[in-house]
Amino acid sequence: MTKEGATAPSALYDGALLQGDLFGERRLYAQVIVDVPAKQTNRPFDYIVPPQLQSWVAVGSRVGVPFGPRTLQGFVVGLSDRTSMDAGKLKPVEQVLDLVPPLNPELVDLARWMSRTYICHEITALQAMIPGALKAKYEKMIAFAGEETRTAAGETGRQAYMFARSPEEENIVAFVKQKGTVPAEALLRRFPDASLMLRNLLEQGILAEINSVKDRMNAKKVLYVEAAADRATMLEQAEKLGAGAKRQKELMVFFAGQPEPLPLAELTEKLNISAGSVKALAEKGWLSVQEREVYRDPYAGRQFAKTEPLPLTDQQRGAFVPISAALEEREHRVFLLHGVTGSGKTEVYLQSIQQCLDQGREAIVLVPEISLTPQMVERFKSRFGDAVAVMHSRLSQGERYDEWRKIGTKQVSVVIGARSAVFAPFTKLGLIIIDEEHEASYKQEESPKYHARDVAVQRASHQGAVVVLGSATPSLESYARTNERSAVRSPFQLLTMEDRVEGRPLPAVHIVDLREELKEGNRSMFSRGLYKAIEERLHKKEQTVLLLNRRGYSTFVMCRSCGYVVQCPHCDISLTYHQVSRTMRCHYCGLSEPEPKKCPSCESEHIRYFGTGTQRVEEELGKLFPGIRVIRMDVDTTSEKGAHERLLTRFRNKQADVLLGTQMVAKGLDFPDVTLVGVIAADTVLHLPDFRAAEKTFQLLTQVAGRAGRHKLPGEVFIQTYTPDHYSIVTASHHDYASFLETELEMRRERGYPPYCDLVLITFSHEQVPMLVRAGESFAARLKDKWKRSEAGSASERGGLYGRGVDAPYFEVYGPVASPIPRIKDRYRFQCMVKYRGDIDVSGMIAEVAAAFDDTVRQEKLQIGIDVNPQVLM
Repeated sequence: MTKEGATAPSALYDGALLQGDLFGERRLYAQVIVDVPAKQTNRPFDYIVPPQLQSWVAVGSRVGVPFGPRTLQGFVVGLSDRTSMDAGKLKPVEQVLDLVPPLNPELVDLARWMSRTYICHEITALQAMIPGALKAKYEKMIAFAGEETRTAAGETGRQAYMFARSPEEENIVAFVKQKGTVPAEALLRRFPDASLMLRNLLEQGILAEINSVKDRMNAKKVLYVEAAADRATMLEQAEKLGAGAKRQKELMVFFAGQPEPLPLAELTEKLNISAGSVKALAEKGWLSVQEREVYRDPYAGRQFAKTEPLPLTDQQRGAFVPISAALEEREHRVFLLHGVTGSGKTEVYLQSIQQCLDQGREAIVLVPEISLTPQMVERFKSRFGDAVAVMHSRLSQGERYDEWRKIGTKQVSVVIGARSAVFAPFTKLGLIIIDEEHEASYKQEESPKYHARDVAVQRASHQGAVVVLGSATPSLESYARTNERSAVRSPFQLLTMEDRVEGRPLPAVHIVDLREELKEGNRSMFSRGLYKAIEERLHKKEQTVLLLNRRGYSTFVMCRSCGYVVQCPHCDISLTYHQVSRTMRCHYCGLSEPEPKKCPSCESEHIRYFGTGTQRVEEELGKLFPGIRVIRMDVDTTSEKGAHERLLTRFRNKQADVLLGTQMVAKGLDFPDVTLVGVIAADTVLHLPDFRAAEKTFQLLTQVAGRAGRHKLPGEVFIQTYTPDHYSIVTASHHDYASFLETELEMRRERGYPPYCDLVLITFSHEQVPMLVRAGESFAARLKDKWKRSEAGSASERGGLYGRGVDAPYFEVYGPVASPIPRIKDRYRFQCMVKYRGDIDVSGMIAEVAAAFDDTVRQEKLQIGIDVNPQVLM
């Protein structure tokens, strides 16, 4: 795509053109955030936009700019015809990296908001918005500088050097001249013993070094072949070819009846001819061979049967009408759609999107990565066809790059994807849907540590768009915002769908007390009730889903003689045994060790494997039910591209009796023949040191139970647990979100946890504990002092911190204390927790305190991680 009247930007703009009065009447200055994530560079730098690039540079453009001795990638965050700097000292923009800017002004503003809110560098937020293929790759290029550019050695010296050039040097110069520019690494590979000669040629100015910014991925280009003459001419010329040109004659006749161009690879395979025959006819002028850009389509060859909107039930209509009204009024609203599993939330999404598209606007649909199944994609592709782009981690980098380009060039108007799809560069955004909005995977765990839900609301507020948050088990934070009297920020509107489509019943749930099973002598991982239920499903040829939220074979390896537990030498965590590879692995640093034959501590041979992982369950199923067909889905079996889809397709086609897996089998799956769900151990999350442990347990159990009985056949669920009386398990078994909510909110209020406050987790990491303690205590003391000196802090001190109304500001710093996992990758970890509520600029205060530690971070190799409203406290 080109702008009217503009010429394409040169790869490198010759800065010499800036000399003299070449700008005419218009000067343009770009404010650029450069690709250096540091405190000193966390601001825009001014650059001159040369006249030839002015039509191509816009807010959101990626550019190559000189920065010190290097050329760096940067993002244009502002344009102006004035600058506060000395214009004569400003450097020019050297490159424009995209014909269409990958970001728009609204996303640039959003990055600024993210930088302040999540306490990260602005360049980090900007980089998070683009696919990995557009991350900068820096290359040193070597070019021929010309014979006239020399050092100050004088004319005689220059001529003497020119004629004294060795044959090897002549070869290097000739090679570079022929290529135009050559990557420095490629040149040294071509002339491996010529590094000294190359340096001399650079010092003499015969060759020049150029810093270049390139993408990690380029557009895919394919050779296409078509006829270069009309049908009659092609047939006439074919008859003139001799007997020795049989293949060429076939080609001529073929293209006489082929009006459309064909890819060269497809042509040679189809006609079983060589590329040489095509080339020969192209040289004679009868065929035209041209390179064309094509999109890498992850769904090429897939046919999606067109679907039509379904009649809405009364409850679906009750949810759809308010969403439709907000879309019609183009009003920014946030709706929390609380619908039980199987209540038909997806159809409400689809019809809301259709209304948005009918208005000429665009829609984003976010789903958790583990729920982004082919089945989910098919629903949207079947309804909206080629208007849908898909963004998720199982695509190749090239496929993600091309899907992104479709968005930027307005070829699609709907994006479905995981967390980062919230940054789709739409300019007419009307609707953002976040399915399973309670999922922790919407929170990014590396900088910028944003939550996609909050980013979506921020984007929508700027574009007057509607946000729909859907879940059968909404997060307490979102639910609390639907209460007008709540202390938490702006209220959301609650929409409810309490029944399944067509009145289908929710599955019957049985809680199994594993303590009683042990008393009865059952030491199997399957309770008697679950064993019998699996046996019945095998007999009826129905299907079963089994959930165990632990991968591997056993959770730890212990010596029964001395009690020694095999731990990772680099992390304070036990190793998990994987039977297939017979290795013990650390799931934090990736360490892998062979299984021990003797205890490393006492050399006893009584090594045993404790706990249960998915591999062990798979093995046990094979022993108890000979001939049973099991598909296991966990990180180990789904790491290869396409594995997730292949396994689910096999299960859908009834090539397996049991789908066994971790939490990835708990969400987004809809199989008509699944009538039994078994939860092997419901306590895996419940006893973690996390205030959300009960909430996560309730959500996981409710979601996986919802996989059963979704169609005509009734469903049944078995939940095995050692804590059958815990309120999260009891309420999940009754599908009773309201009772769980009431109990959990009361506990959160008493203990001062979200949604009654906000949190910031500050984690310090270092190889030495004393250094950590000093840094943590100093950080906490400075933060407390800054709060006391603030206006809100002074008022709070006068009123006291406790026993005040919910609207009064509150601020407290806890710690430093050792993190729940005190060592990872040979670095010890301490943490501080900040609790606060009210209109307080806590991010600003923490950013100021963190800045005071910049020298310590750099000199002592201290690491400080800041997580605003964390989802993981480990």
